[in-house]
Amino acid sequence: MAAALVLAGIGLYLSFEHVAVFAFEELRFASLAKGQLFAVGVDVGIMVMIAVDLLMAWLKRPISWIRYPVWLLTAATVVLNAASGAPKDRAWGLLDYVAAGAHGVVPVLFIMVVELGRTSIDRIVRPDQAERDSIPWLRWVLAPVATARIFRRMRLWGVTSYPEMIRRDQDLIAYEQWLKRKHKGDISKASEDELLPMKMAPYGYTVAQALAMPDEQEQAAQEREEEAERRRLDAETRSEVAKADSEAERLRAKGKVETVRAEVDGRTGQARAHARAQVSAAERAAELETAALETAVVAEARARQAEAERQEAEEREAKAAADVRAAELERQAAEKRRATEEADRTAAAEAQAIETATTAEARQRKAEADKAAAEAELDAAETRRRAAEADRLAAEEEERAATARANTEEARQREAEADQATAERRLAAAEVERRAVEIEDAAKLTPRERAVRRVARMILAAGGNADRVLLADIQRETAVSSTDTASKYRQEAAELLASGYAAE
Repeated sequence: MAAALVLAGIGLYLSFEHVAVFAFEELRFASLAKGQLFAVGVDVGIMVMIAVDLLMAWLKRPISWIRYPVWLLTAATVVLNAASGAPKDRAWGLLDYVAAGAHGVVPVLFIMVVELGRTSIDRIVRPDQAERDSIPWLRWVLAPVATARIFRRMRLWGVTSYPEMIRRDQDLIAYEQWLKRKHKGDISKASEDELLPMKMAPYGYTVAQALAMPDEQEQAAQEREEEAERRRLDAETRSEVAKADSEAERLRAKGKVETVRAEVDGRTGQARAHARAQVSAAERAAELETAALETAVVAEARARQAEAERQEAEEREAKAAADVRAAELERQAAEKRRATEEADRTAAAEAQAIETATTAEARQRKAEADKAAAEAELDAAETRRRAAEADRLAAEEEERAATARANTEEARQREAEADQATAERRLAAAEVERRAVEIEDAAKLTPRERAVRRVARMILAAGGNADRVLLADIQRETAVSSTDTASKYRQEAAELLASGYAAE
């Protein structure tokens, strides 16, 4: 940083006066002071933009385009310094060109130091950022068109390793030659899936990635379908749970309504029974009172009749003899007394019988009213029992819904664990495949040897049993169309495993 400041000071000192004088004399600024302000503005602008560029790089928020105005202003400074020393009365000579170039040495050196500092800061604050390899200049000279294609792919798709890019290009060429050999020179006979490496190479895909693309897309489509089915099942489960909750609430409300209705009906029936009993008792009391009044009237009538008979007997006694009349009156009086007593006994018996029947009927009606009240109470108890049963069923339904939700959550957790385990196995298999490919690259194996080793790794993944690896899987993994070739690959892979081969 100190060296950059020293270079900046030297450059400002060397270019300030030349640029100011040139701006005043040749660029027709109004005064020398304005020419000096122009020179200061250009140099200060360069320093400010450089400071901002370094600060943003240090803050891990670099502004890539800010370097281009700095380069443009630096080039303008170099041109102005060179133009200020140009001869005015003669043609350019060799020394004039050397002098013009000397004016640009310090600014160019300053820009190089700034770029070096910026790169150093970028590597310090972002050590994990991969460094992009440069393409050797000799390749640009010997194969400019192919090198331009490689450079374009590296820049567009973020490939930072030049050897990796070369290996990809070699794999593509080898695959294309193999495809031509397979179809006897007519590559147009190849299927769409077989032509994918050539089509996807300009987009940064390797041969293996392009060939695996159909399977990956099918797998992604299957995963999307499974996810959609899972969401549909979850929605159905939530809908069933909501329906169960709604039904339980409806049963609870219905039970409460029936309970209240039963209580009201019971109380109403009991009140009606009591009212009917009271009305019946009042009616019986009125009937008894009427019967008693009628009995008193009959007795009074009989008494009046007896008094009339007595008076008549006395009148007859007055006309008859006193003894006969006395005896007759005595006999008649005795008979009347007996008749009166008999009538009194009869009236008493009738009154007692009437009272007994009335009481029995009143008791029977009271018993009927009590029975009706008991039946109403029994109906209320039955209604309360049904309401309790409805609450119990609602509680059981809620418990089943909670169990269903718990089972659904547990199934989701198991499915997530299974997905994680599958992803880990795929990652481990990919790592094994990558290490095996690196070893094969280092050993410079032929395509057939690579295919045999890939089949051997498939057999190892299947538990070491070659019969469990299908020929169709071998054809798909090794991109061969003949089942005979796939069978030979499997046999050679089994022999290779028997000789002690193991995937690293």
